[in-house]
Amino acid sequence: MQTVLIVIHLLVVLSLIGVVLIQRSEGGGLGIGGGGGGGGFFTARGSANVLTRATAILALLFFITSLSLTIVAGWGRAPRSILAPAGQSQGAPGVPQSGGTILDQIRPQGGATEPGPTSAPAVPVPAAPTGPQVPQSR
Repeated sequence: MQTVLIVIHLLVVLSLIGVVLIQRSEGGGLGIGGGGGGGGFFTARGSANVLTRATAILALLFFITSLSLTIVAGWGRAPRSILAPAGQSQGAPGVPQSGGTILDQIRPQGGATEPGPTSAPAVPVPAAPTGPQVPQSR
């Protein structure tokens, strides 16, 4: 259905472009119709009325096919709430939901521990600063 609408939409667009380019320009633009001595169907007044009506009809078809494509594209979508209930988690793609924190997920599996000394270091660890530190001049 959507493919058929796209093909119809493209045909309408190409026809609309052609009809607009054929129209007689008043400012010397891209109008390629008009001019020339032959009478008949493409006289100045006759072609202006036909081309104006064709432009209006094609513009209407363009809007109808555009709206139809928008409606068809939105058929399969269901509205989602940004506020998920507490019991449900939408989860980000690629993130496993194991119930732990991110640190639990990156910790080595199988109980392996990091190699290192078994006792704590004897070097005292300085306390964290409580405020902004100002450089001391000597």
